[in-house]
Amino acid sequence: MLGYAVLFFIIALVAGVLGFFTLASAAAGIAKILFFVFLVLFIISFIFGRRRV
Repeated sequence: MLGYAVLFFIIALVAGVLGFFTLASAAAGIAKILFFVFLVLFIISFIFGRRRV
């Protein structure tokens, strides 16, 4: 999931440089959402993965 977030961030950068600002904005929004979903899932798996008895 983090790989997809980085991919969309790179797409946003390239689109912004080329002048496709609407596409860049959409790709940046998707990258931000994917990053936060990754972050939440990482924290949840870190907390519950350490609770082995």
